[in-house]
Amino acid sequence: MAAKRNSAATDAPESLPVPTEGTALALDPRLSKRVESVIPKKRHEALKWFGWGYNDSQFYGQDGIICFRGEKYPLGGCELPSFTKWVEDKFEMKVDQSKPFPQLPKSYPRPVDNAAFLRELKDSTKVDFSLEGIDRLVRCHGQTLNDIYSLWHHKFRRIPDLVVWPRCHDEVVQLVRLAHKHDVMLLPYGGGTSVSGAITCPQNERRMICVLDTSQMNRLLWLNKENLTVCFESGIVGQDLERVLREKGLTVGHEPDSYEFSTLGGWVATRASGMKKNVYGNIEDLVVRVRMVTPSGTLERECSAPRVSCGPDFNHMILGSEGTLGVITEVVLKVRPLPSVRRYGSLAFPNFEQGVLFMREVARRRCQPASVRLMDNEQFMFGQALKPEKSWWSSFVDGLKQRYVTAWKGIDLNEICAATLLFEGVEKEVQRQESLIYEIAAKFKGFPAGGQNGERGYVLTFVIAYIRDFALWQGIVAESFETSVPWDRCSLLCRSVKQKVVSECQKRSITFYTISCRVTQTYDAGACIYFYFGFRCLDVANPVELFEAIEHSAREEILSCGGSLSHHHGVGKVRSHWYRSAVTDTGSALYTATKKHLDPKNIFALGNLLPEKDASPKTEVVIPALSTTPPKAKL
Repeated sequence: MAAKRNSAATDAPESLPVPTEGTALALDPRLSKRVESVIPKKRHEALKWFGWGYNDSQFYGQDGIICFRGEKYPLGGCELPSFTKWVEDKFEMKVDQSKPFPQLPKSYPRPVDNAAFLRELKDSTKVDFSLEGIDRLVRCHGQTLNDIYSLWHHKFRRIPDLVVWPRCHDEVVQLVRLAHKHDVMLLPYGGGTSVSGAITCPQNERRMICVLDTSQMNRLLWLNKENLTVCFESGIVGQDLERVLREKGLTVGHEPDSYEFSTLGGWVATRASGMKKNVYGNIEDLVVRVRMVTPSGTLERECSAPRVSCGPDFNHMILGSEGTLGVITEVVLKVRPLPSVRRYGSLAFPNFEQGVLFMREVARRRCQPASVRLMDNEQFMFGQALKPEKSWWSSFVDGLKQRYVTAWKGIDLNEICAATLLFEGVEKEVQRQESLIYEIAAKFKGFPAGGQNGERGYVLTFVIAYIRDFALWQGIVAESFETSVPWDRCSLLCRSVKQKVVSECQKRSITFYTISCRVTQTYDAGACIYFYFGFRCLDVANPVELFEAIEHSAREEILSCGGSLSHHHGVGKVRSHWYRSAVTDTGSALYTATKKHLDPKNIFALGNLLPEKDASPKTEVVIPALSTTPPKAKL
């Protein structure tokens, strides 16, 4: 059963009026235009229901060779014999193209009914909604290994009971008011790219679960070119946001790995970080104002000044709240003029330790290009394997390059590592940056490895997520996890975590596995580190449980080495076990008190941050009845 209502949006003027001091962020809907998104309202028409990305893009096997289809990516239409050999050597297995892909379930869990809520939703709002099984299923999960494995094997006992598509802030207010009134759980849903379990449907929730899909809230509400600020609704997808701004010669510059599918609201809710944060900043550096609807009212700051000293900044209560306090509806962001020059580069180092010293020196001198990422040897070799089949001449040239590196440079191919570079700015500034970066690299025995390798490394980031699903299809479980760490513990943490994973695999008689890392973001005081881990699981009874046990041990090792619980993926349910110790009992009590005040009936019962039993309000808090437009929580 689906209720469909359509409303036409009028064209917006070139420069929308900016709210004056003391006014709400939202403007008259007639002044703004809904963005035509790459992702349709019916997500499964364009995106896989059982994994990552577009329906027409995936790795597959053909005549024993791994190939990739998908015109949206440079690898589209390519055969990958080197990658095939890498898989065969690493996991001692051949590509089995006869294995079936998962099929949609023949039936769906019966929805929990809340007749009073549904009746009022139909009678008193104009919000679109659906009770269809496929709409509910594709929004019951994020992108953790556990999520995808559960989808493939039809293990979800509980999926959302209802999906709603509000079109603006005021409709979210109505929905939150109704959910609070009728004790319906709300699950805010953006791009569905969470890898922390943050949007995974709580399996033990007995109330009706209503997914609030923000995809129809994607308007550019206003743009101020003088102040270089813009206001978007929270449901806009990253690539749509950038496309709209580029048409106006502007950019936000925020490019997380999930940029194609993740949403602005999701970036704020998880305190996201992008690949170009060195120039543009992380999401907390880009946000000017945020608007969030809670059962107790709308939380927002009245002033859009660049900085205010007005007590605690409650923008930071919203940032990282992971959907547990309310629904983010609108965000004011900083924008920058599009750079006139965009140039790639890469560097090779004799070993990972030299590469880390280079990264540390670049950070110390605060001369980072837009993006600089260092891969260890395992990941470097993996990246090389992903190169498409070459012509005879290209292979000959590559052989000469390898001879240059090994014979003339004296570098061991079992130790070599590489860094990818992206420079953005005006020509003179980019030239100055390039010269300085290559000068610093030389001090640590690094040398240029070409712009083409840098571009490949950067673009391949968007393809790597597809490999996880191909691996699962072939009997390999794999996933990434990340942390941040001070510089003086960076190399130690990388070594220790990889050694811990190797030890745990040996302890569990896992013979065929891969563990690698990369340094992806740098700061004055430290860096972000990504780990990639996978193992062959053809004869393993509960492969995901085993994977999670090993990852748990790796996280314990990260914490013991001085690493953080997360740099940008967030806590979600996956890491909630450690949240209390990460922020202290006092910090968790402060969060719980905030939760009780803003969400007294716990309708945002996602179980993120603190485990659900610790985050739920223990006593009923009486608040005034909510009107259609709740009072603002003024800051």
